[in-house]
Order: sequence, then structure tokens, then C-alpha cells
Amino acid sequence: MNIEQMKVVLKEILAKTELTPCVVGHRGVGKTAGIVQICREANWQYAPLRLGQMEVGDLVGIPFREGNVMHWSRPSWMPADNAPPTVVHCDELNRAQQEDTLQAIFQFVEPPAEGLVRSLHTHQLSSRHKVVVSINPPDGTYQVATLDRALVDRMVMLYVETDYHCWARYAASRELDTEVRGFLASNSGFLAKQGSTMDMQVEPTERGWEMVSILRKQCHFSGDLAMEVYAGIIGKEAAITFMRWLADRKGRPLTASEVLDGWNSVVSERAAKQRDDLQAATMNDLITTLQISSKLEQSQEEHLIEYIELLPRDLRFGFVKSLLRIPSVALAISQDKYDAVIYEAIKVIGAEAATGS
Repeated sequence: MNIEQMKVVLKEILAKTELTPCVVGHRGVGKTAGIVQICREANWQYAPLRLGQMEVGDLVGIPFREGNVMHWSRPSWMPADNAPPTVVHCDELNRAQQEDTLQAIFQFVEPPAEGLVRSLHTHQLSSRHKVVVSINPPDGTYQVATLDRALVDRMVMLYVETDYHCWARYAASRELDTEVRGFLASNSGFLAKQGSTMDMQVEPTERGWEMVSILRKQCHFSGDLAMEVYAGIIGKEAAITFMRWLADRKGRPLTASEVLDGWNSVVSERAAKQRDDLQAATMNDLITTLQISSKLEQSQEEHLIEYIELLPRDLRFGFVKSLLRIPSVALAISQDKYDAVIYEAIKVIGAEAATGS
């Protein structure tokens, strides 16, 4: 993405979530300038931390005693709870010269758990304040440390690249020298040489998918921009597959909600035609849903039985076996009136249990 797109994404993430964006880009591309600009545009205070120049004491404060209790003084850079909304910019995160400095900031860049606030040692940061990180890529051309996967996994990686048209608009708005602008209009290759790949080896994780979910619920990005944002959380391959899945509505498996609450002739026909892999996805969603909320309304109970009846014999037995592990669901589907659909499966499951298979 270019700097203008980065600003759009940062505004969405910082204004609407507690996630920590990490801007990755080569030198001079405008990472810091872009962050400062969005702070001005959104009327946020800007607090820069150049981590390459900081030690642990600069982050966690100086210890002092109060009676028999040890405390740490609050760092001067950390905005107070009643301060105007502030963006704390952890610049040069991977240039921290000491390993313990990097370990200290790890807690601060991690998004707070639900119901908690972001913390750094004994100090807490009010939820009105946000954190953003920026780094140069560890491609061998910068004197930077390689961030471990656990730290990368806690941030939304945003890859920013040189874009002549984006720069030209910026140059015009700043009224930069017309000769310089004219030269680069004809020789845009001299604007900046793209460095090597900025891949931070991001991979899908449970935490990553949760962050994608938060962004989809709370932020809005255009399709191409969403792909880039998600790729910085779960990796490019997973992001591409996910975006294709979102676009391919016809090829999606039925959801638990469609089976339990939206069952009709159209849904029934779709269920009957589903491939085994899609059927497995539907069954997994139903099992998870019923494990969380196992109380079935009469109509939901009947819809579930109708769905079970459509399943091939082998899938039906496995599905019923899983449902019988949910007590209230087992009680519902074991009623005599459902024997025509359920009895055979229960009989086979009972025989397996008797033989110990």
C-alpha cells in the first residue's frame, strides 16, 4: 500500500480498535511523516519513542521505595489518563540496542485483553490513547534485529511502498520545488529504489484470525486494501484464500444459523447437494454452536432432524455421535418421534461402544 492508503488504514484501526498497527517500509518512504499527518488531521497528540535510543529505565521508569514497597516512576513520555487523546509512536522498534529493551516494550505493543487496558510494567495507558509501531524491514540492508514470531503475531503488519503519484500529490500540497517535481514526473524511477521484500513471515494463528474478525466488525476497508491488511495479520496465502471465500458465496457451506433458523425448501436443497467437505464445515459449525448454546426451540429441533436425515449414512453416524455428547441436545434428538432418523445411528454407536471400537 502507499502512504495515503496507510493513513486510511491507520485512522480506522486507531480510532475504532485497540489493535497495534506496525508500519513496515524502507527508509524515506514517509512512515513517520504519515503517522504525524494523521495525528494532526484527527486532532490527536503525538508522542514519539525512538526505541533505538532508549534503555529499559526510559520505558518502565526509575525504581523508588515508599516504605517497604518498591514503585517505579511513571515515564515522562507516557500520557496521563486525563491527557488529550494521544498516539504513542514506537519508532525503530527493531533498532532497540539492548535485548531487555525489546523485551520491555513487548508488553506495551501487545493489544490489551478484553476488559483490561494496555500496560507497561506497573504503568497503565488509558484506552483513549493508542499505540502505533514503525520499523524498517529486516532484509539485511538495515542494522535492525529480527523480531520474533510471538511479537509479530501481536501486531497488524502494514507494508508501505513508494508510489510516485502519491508522492506527487504530497509534493504539490507542500509546494515543493517545481523543477524537482517536474524532473520526477518524467523520471519517476529516481524517486526511490525499491528495496528487497518486506515479508515479515506472518502466518495464520488463532490470535491473527481474532484480529481479522475485530477489523471486519469495527473497520471498513475497500476490497484490495482489506486484502493487504489481512495479509499483514494471517499471511498472504491465507488472506487470498479468505478473500476468495468471501467472494464465492455460492460455494460456501451452510451455516448453523441457516440450518437451525432459516430452514426451508431452498436451504434443504442446498444441504442435500453439498459436497462432503462443505457438509463437514456445516456440521462443525452446528456442533460448536450447540456446545455454546444447547437449548433448542421446537422449530430448531425439527430443522436439525431434517438436516440429519439428508446426510449420507457415514456422515450421519459421525454427526449424531458428536451431538450425543451434548446432554440437552442428546435428550432432544433421542425422542421416540425421531426414531426413523436417529435410531439406526444410535444403535450403531451403541454397538461400537459395546465392542470397544
